[in-house]
Amino acid sequence: MKSIAIIGSGKIGSGILKAVKGNYPSIRIIATGRRDETIENVKRMGVEATKDNDYAVREAEVIVLTVKPQHFPVVLRQVNKDSWMGKIVISVMAGIKVSTLSSLIPNAEVYRAMPNINALVNRSTTAIAERDGRGKEYVESIFKSLGSVYWVPEDMLDAWTALIGSGPAFISEIIDAFALGAVACGMPRDLAYYAILDMIEGTIKMLKSNLNHPVMLRDQVTTPAGTTIRGLMVMESEGVKSALIKTIESAYQRAYAIGEEIDKRLRESNGK
Repeated sequence: MKSIAIIGSGKIGSGILKAVKGNYPSIRIIATGRRDETIENVKRMGVEATKDNDYAVREAEVIVLTVKPQHFPVVLRQVNKDSWMGKIVISVMAGIKVSTLSSLIPNAEVYRAMPNINALVNRSTTAIAERDGRGKEYVESIFKSLGSVYWVPEDMLDAWTALIGSGPAFISEIIDAFALGAVACGMPRDLAYYAILDMIEGTIKMLKSNLNHPVMLRDQVTTPAGTTIRGLMVMESEGVKSALIKTIESAYQRAYAIGEEIDKRLRESNGK
């Protein structure tokens, strides 16, 4: 891989750009954006920047589509069909299926991936829809530079979006609740906040060191008539676990619905 184009250099696009630049300094990177602010930000990172999507696609071997799904029809109109010929195209656009992308840009080898916001600190957890092709190693290497990579059946990507894409927001809410609970007990918020982050990091390390069910760690902490069992009783009576299950399920249903809506609109707008 000698060249890559990032079409849409927003948050995720910028994260991919930084990771590729840091891990593969010899690769030519072309990044695009609609706004002057985006273009200037890309230039500050020492990367070639342009508003011309056709130029970027034409010049690159690998193209990463990081625009919002609703903006993709504009990209299609801007890029000459011949510019996609023989290219490896990776979409991180939520909801748009590989089959739809392949029908819209039939001369390209299309992949679909779903990273998350943690790409900004090179700790993304990325799913890539399973498929074989000459670009598979390139695709995996790009996302491994952002963090961990899982190849999954494409029909799992909506659940992945709910769990891993939205997950950082849900975890942030839980952490905030922990911090507020500490404040209610008289602890300064800043002290509680950083201690919580350290505790979560340590808990993750514990869980990763032993692949058994997480309830085993829970039971190690829970002693008879102790503080933990009292807290767990409240979590049970308040339906915390059930609420979290429903949170993921509801986010999944919305991800699926959005995907169906976007897919339908794209096919209709292109007469498919």
